[in-house]
Amino acid sequence: MTENLPFDWRSFLLEWSGEWADSLPDGEARSEEDEAARQARWLGFPPASEERITALEKRLGRRMPPSYREFLKVSDGWRHAGGFVSLLAGSAEACWHNDESGLAVMFEEDLDEDAGPEERREADLWRRGLQLDVESDITYILMDPEDVDEDGEWAVYTWSSWRAAPPERHASFLAFMRDMHREFHSLRARPGDGEPEFVNDTTRKLDALVEEARLEALRGGWERAVEALDEAKGYGRPRAAGLADQIRRLLGQTSLVYFDGLVTDPRYAPELLPPLVAEHAAHSYRDDSTLKFHLRGADEDLLSLAHATLEQVRGGTYRYTADGPFGEAVERARELARWGDTDGAWRTLMDALPLWKPLGPDHLAPLGWVADPLLGPLLAPERGRELLSAPRGGQAGEAPGPTAGLDPGGLAWLAEPDPGNNRTSYRFVLVEGVEPEELPARLADGDDTVLNEPMTLWEARHRLLHHRREFSSYDDKALMAVGRAGPGWSFAFEGDPAAFDRRRFVSPAPAAGAGTRAVVVWSGLRAWHGEPFFHLSVARDGAEQYAFTYADGEVRRSGDIPRALDPSRFFGTLEDSAEVERSLLEAVAGEFGAQVPRHAIVSGRLHTFTTRSWTRPPRDGETYAVIRMG
Repeated sequence: MTENLPFDWRSFLLEWSGEWADSLPDGEARSEEDEAARQARWLGFPPASEERITALEKRLGRRMPPSYREFLKVSDGWRHAGGFVSLLAGSAEACWHNDESGLAVMFEEDLDEDAGPEERREADLWRRGLQLDVESDITYILMDPEDVDEDGEWAVYTWSSWRAAPPERHASFLAFMRDMHREFHSLRARPGDGEPEFVNDTTRKLDALVEEARLEALRGGWERAVEALDEAKGYGRPRAAGLADQIRRLLGQTSLVYFDGLVTDPRYAPELLPPLVAEHAAHSYRDDSTLKFHLRGADEDLLSLAHATLEQVRGGTYRYTADGPFGEAVERARELARWGDTDGAWRTLMDALPLWKPLGPDHLAPLGWVADPLLGPLLAPERGRELLSAPRGGQAGEAPGPTAGLDPGGLAWLAEPDPGNNRTSYRFVLVEGVEPEELPARLADGDDTVLNEPMTLWEARHRLLHHRREFSSYDDKALMAVGRAGPGWSFAFEGDPAAFDRRRFVSPAPAAGAGTRAVVVWSGLRAWHGEPFFHLSVARDGAEQYAFTYADGEVRRSGDIPRALDPSRFFGTLEDSAEVERSLLEAVAGEFGAQVPRHAIVSGRLHTFTTRSWTRPPRDGETYAVIRMG
């Protein structure tokens, strides 16, 4: 046996039988066999003798696995195993399947030429498996004599054509029967009209387990809580799925997270609807009618709220709010996040978490913020674990240590390859002593001096191209995200600039540095096309102090360049362009004490604007093209 102690089959089967009998509505038409089983409160049959079991093994030519043998000694067969097998084989009915269904050929046809031995062995199950289903809803139950554990247990595989899924494996016959007991419970957990309330010793134990898991989650013991909730969820217990889904969503999991049983409760809808509709909005191929499916049972007011929230999420206008001191911290965190300080925003939320108040007993943590366009990007798996590990909601526990920030600081991270190695060229402006919202007035003209609402750089580029009606071969207007670059500095950053043209390039540093100091960096040392290049210029009070440009294999310089930034220190050879780039960025960060926030640029949402051109106008004799679209 797989357990240390022999399994008490008789008690298990008697309990199951009683639960089944009590779940049947009075007056419901049923077969004579089922009525007899209901009155006897027994779904089984008389036990099989050792002689009958030995005869079965002789007929099949194999000794039966231990848990199936022990089962037969208590009941020689079984009725209603789960929801879709009405009769399970005893010693007289168990037989080799020998591909009687013809499914071996179908499964083999689905194999491609790269299929390995394990996949081919699984397809052959239909030829070698021992069939246990006698009467079922197109459901096959096969024990596999070649999938045997150290205790001699055979794995059991179940498959139903209507489930459109591969065969499900159960480690043993005992594991299979326990799973069928869970399936029976999950199908009875929500009685229909006219059906008796489904309450028994098992449900009472599980509901007590759910309540203790709820309290454990609020104490910070989320791992123990989710394990208990998953056990109860397997039996279909109300609340279990909705509670466990709150934990999973904060761990970054979104698939099959529906907050079942709670999201349609008006008490919890303000917190649970936003993450649900945000996941729906993230998959544009989904029809909005599928959202209504996950909100079945909701009243019209809640459905209207769901669709209104969906429109806000799609439009980037959803704004998470909360009551009391925690809500005040949310506003402070949003302000930090919109200017790029995502680490500061996260710490602000976590510091205020003890002040958070749940909307009701089944509310485990603040959740609506994950759908907020500014706050949502703060979530990372390690941060979700930190939040879940913190005592809250009036429960006591040990507070976790703070997680490390997601921003490495400085500038050197720009020299690291990003996923897909797409960021090989970029440019940024650092301005000292001014706020980020002041940068457009220094770097742009006219209507472009107004900041756009926070969005990802991809969204900003898509929006710009959608509204753009004129394209010029001589203009080089940069679409830049803005934020704070550490104490006393602001930044404007573009991660996908146009090609660098040294002959026509005009640094924006003097204009940006009016009345203060400004730094411009444009790097293309790892660019996919063209020769590698790097530009640095520094201006103070509207005049360039010094600059250098590495391009075409040579350095052009002007002004009194500090020794720490002297290009001769970096461009002796260019054997490792990434290392040269890293050294240059470290030198710039060290000289000015500024940084560009990685997490906000890569994963967050920032205000953007379009600068004036980084190139001079064309001169006489220089050709160019302008395309205008109506």
